[in-house]
Amino acid sequence: MLKIAQAFLLATQTVWVQAAALHLDFHHEIEGRKLMADSLRYQNSSSETFAVTRLAWLATDFSVTTASGEIIPVQNSTAFIPTQGSTITLPKLPAGKITAVSFHIGPDQKANHSDPASYKANHPLNPNVNKLHWDWQGGYIFLALEGHWRADDKSLPGGYAYHFARDPNRTKITLPIDLDLQTESRVGIALDPQKLLTGLSFAKNGNTTHSAEGDAVATQLKTNLQTAFRITDVRQGGIPMPPNPPDPIDLPANPQGYPITIPKHIPLPPLPSDNPILRSRVSLGEKLFNDPKLSRTNAISCASCHQGSTLTDSRQFSPGVDGKNGPRHAMPLFNLAWKDTFFWDGRASSLRAQALIPIEDHLEMAESLDKVVVKLKSDPSYPPLFAAAFGSGKISAENIGLAIENFLLTRLSLHSKLDQSVKGKATLTAEEQRGFELFFTESEPRLGKRGADCFHCHGGALFTDHSFHNNGLTPTEDLGLETTTGKESDRYKFSTPSLRNIALTAPYMHDGRFKTLEEVIDHYNAPPTLSPTLDPNLAKHPQGLGLSDSEKADLIAFLKTLTDPDFVGKE
Repeated sequence: MLKIAQAFLLATQTVWVQAAALHLDFHHEIEGRKLMADSLRYQNSSSETFAVTRLAWLATDFSVTTASGEIIPVQNSTAFIPTQGSTITLPKLPAGKITAVSFHIGPDQKANHSDPASYKANHPLNPNVNKLHWDWQGGYIFLALEGHWRADDKSLPGGYAYHFARDPNRTKITLPIDLDLQTESRVGIALDPQKLLTGLSFAKNGNTTHSAEGDAVATQLKTNLQTAFRITDVRQGGIPMPPNPPDPIDLPANPQGYPITIPKHIPLPPLPSDNPILRSRVSLGEKLFNDPKLSRTNAISCASCHQGSTLTDSRQFSPGVDGKNGPRHAMPLFNLAWKDTFFWDGRASSLRAQALIPIEDHLEMAESLDKVVVKLKSDPSYPPLFAAAFGSGKISAENIGLAIENFLLTRLSLHSKLDQSVKGKATLTAEEQRGFELFFTESEPRLGKRGADCFHCHGGALFTDHSFHNNGLTPTEDLGLETTTGKESDRYKFSTPSLRNIALTAPYMHDGRFKTLEEVIDHYNAPPTLSPTLDPNLAKHPQGLGLSDSEKADLIAFLKTLTDPDFVGKE
């Protein structure tokens, strides 16, 4: 089913007596059939077998052409099209014959170089929505096409990552249609990645591009875009109205907001509308987070595993109530307002759900939520706190989750040396600057470009894409995201942590296998462990990155600029 995109599509300035909405159902297909993402079953024009793991792009400046030849623009129209497709609405178009629909791949020059932190939380150009603005000082990626490929059935698949960008490559697409728009109507529009790859060979032309000036791969992609789209169907009908944001849950009589300050260079997060951040709930959530009554033995709290200012654990694994270790390292808990899935395997879809799951996990706190409620009701300190935080004063599992969610949403880390340099209040050393450039540079050996490629998964102002990746670790019995989705294509994929405060949060990886940043960088610098689900941005470099010792030292120097001084030495 197509996902209805969050797009800001405003009506034209012309007032029409009759008007109707036109819904554009964007989807991805190959040879007229729905794209099977992650399936290594397609062939490009060079007879190489390939799969698509990601096809995401930005569409802007929509317009329609009438039978009289008049071009009617839709003002301020921008949309993000993810891999699974989306439906975009052009509202209040004039009734009558429409002969073409047009749009651009990529934003115009002004929007492309605008401040990505200036957009509302659900705006298509907010980096947290599109994940196409990895370098917080550069422009957007107009279109990202990533996946795996192989030349024959005997070899393990390699990776490719084509990132179409830069102002000169902005491309207008015009598709002829025959539509008499009298009532709400829908038009299906397909993008075929097989056609987008026409004339390209991963082996001969290169398996990566970041659209540098003069790059023949980017030039070919721009040419192919003109024939890679097609109209698939035209029909009458509307789409379901998106649900209204949920109302606040159980507000107290006199709610007082908790002050949250986000620097101007940080994109706005989508805070939960049904759980506004209140002083009383934050205070209650912090007390609950530190209370061992939430465990069966009354000996372990959330803070037992999520310690100190970063709310993480310096141990590889954290012991539960019976002294047994869990299989994964405790993740740092800050800047969670930008995330929409939680745990290394993404099994919680909200922060309030994430807060409750460890309570009942047999390897962690091993207590039932019902018994926790009984304990809290019998503690005379809790009833007045719940009464202050919730209108009903009810002590319940739901309200426990809401209170802990409120507390964790206030755990922000946005004031590192790098942040200060963005504000002009600090200056990076030469070593740190070289590390910065390595971090945000794609390695493209065929073009003589050396980089560390870190920004693909750890880019943007939050230094994470909040997604899931197989990052080439030697496999264990832990299947990662597959345990949540049941899909083999998600095997060994784990949540991407933020690199903010990375110098304070050792050990590293989902199983804490690396003790130092040097070990982490050596892992990425070496040839990756090939597997069918290895992230394409790693699989495209089967020989590793080949960084020198001095470059690795520069990279570590830059990573240390992500340390928030407010978090240093605080327990």
